[in-house]
Amino acid sequence: MDCVFCRIVKGELPARVVYEDEQVMAFHDINPQAPIHVLLIPKRHVENLSEEIPPELAHALVRGIRETVRRLNVRDYRIISNSGRDAGQEVFHLHFHIIAGLELPPDTV
Repeated sequence: MDCVFCRIVKGELPARVVYEDEQVMAFHDINPQAPIHVLLIPKRHVENLSEEIPPELAHALVRGIRETVRRLNVRDYRIISNSGRDAGQEVFHLHFHIIAGLELPPDTV
């Protein structure tokens, strides 16, 4: 498997890491859609939220989001995760977009 996020976790590709622990990693998106655009991923390969996620990994993902926004000094933010090709998922490794730094319209999801 040639997964770009797995290669980042292995250190084969560079990333501007914001947060990392034994289960998750957060790094700046290379094509940001907002002033703050960070991706949070599990270090182990999981395709998307349609797969079974062990409770300890789910907890680590939430903890990683909270720690990432704390380190970025962000109060208001949006979390997005596309699950499947028709939903717009382009990299088939579970990831959460953490978007902040601008006023997001309330009528968009």
